[in-house]
Amino acid sequence: MVLYGVAALALCMLVGMIIGDLIGVLVGVDANVGGVGFAMIMLVLVSAWLRKKGLFPKPSEQGVLFWSALYIPIVIAMAATQNVAEAIDGGPMAILAGVSALVAGAALVPVISRIGEKSEPLPPMTEKEKQEV
Repeated sequence: MVLYGVAALALCMLVGMIIGDLIGVLVGVDANVGGVGFAMIMLVLVSAWLRKKGLFPKPSEQGVLFWSALYIPIVIAMAATQNVAEAIDGGPMAILAGVSALVAGAALVPVISRIGEKSEPLPPMTEKEKQEV
């Protein structure tokens, strides 16, 4: 049964990489564009759907958890290294895209912080809580 979890992970990874390659071709880049991200999202959605339908037994779930703890972070690290190497070779456009994403993310911090209702502030820490910290 653990094998089924590993097979689900492998299938999601394969489909995600194909999608990433197709997006790369569509935008005219000779690289995989977001394949690992698509694979991870697909794995989350597929495993949640299978669990909801009762088709994902606990041992299969353990197979996915085992490999996600090992494999996915390694693949992401490899993809990040590849992206940095490509960005350095890409020149000013890659640097401009990175800086633009950074500026947009920083600009959205105040907007995101306003989402939700205002709440009461936390009560002051007791002496015992201060000592624990």
